[in-house]
Amino acid sequence: MKLITETIESVKYLTEATESGKKALFIEGPFLVAEQANKNRRMYKLDTLKKEVDRYTEEFIKTKRALGELGHPDTPSINLERVSHMITELRQEGNVFIGKAKILDTPYGQIVKNFIDNGVNLGVSSRGMGSLTPGQNGLSIVQDDFRLATAADIVADPSAPGAFVNGIMEGKEWLFVEGRFVEVDIDNAKRQIRKASSNQLEEVALHLFQNFISKL
Repeated sequence: MKLITETIESVKYLTEATESGKKALFIEGPFLVAEQANKNRRMYKLDTLKKEVDRYTEEFIKTKRALGELGHPDTPSINLERVSHMITELRQEGNVFIGKAKILDTPYGQIVKNFIDNGVNLGVSSRGMGSLTPGQNGLSIVQDDFRLATAADIVADPSAPGAFVNGIMEGKEWLFVEGRFVEVDIDNAKRQIRKASSNQLEEVALHLFQNFISKL
């Protein structure tokens, strides 16, 4: 499974009163888009995206665990120290899923609030794991094993959708094992096996296997 990120360039900012009378800051806009080629030449089928949004809503949004970070993380795991917001809603409008997220009073949430106060142009970037298969006209189709890590990270460079993360993750795969993603460096493993002599092959294979098991 590959780490997949998609960036949306435009979100709007909302201020709402809470039950205590305090003001809460939200971002809102299209977080996920189906049946349309994006800038990374990837496309999600509506059924694939809807199924995953339904799961993500039940397991994360409704339980208040749908968190997002500030910046472009290079793993599918959520780093709690970098959390800036909580996704509170994903609603379908045709082939688009409109999201809403509350900016939290965390260190990184405070940075986001400062950006907004000073007119910084922010975007959101979804982050998930899934397989890709070739489609027509050079498109890659995201498969039904797609799983969202977060519906939205907040990014300040929407003109470069996912390029930084894609560059870092080239040649790496992730496996979903016992409820979490484990990184597998495929290229490094292939290099070690190619360099090994016939006498060393069993030892190298055992070392690679033990390294993988240690991450579980």
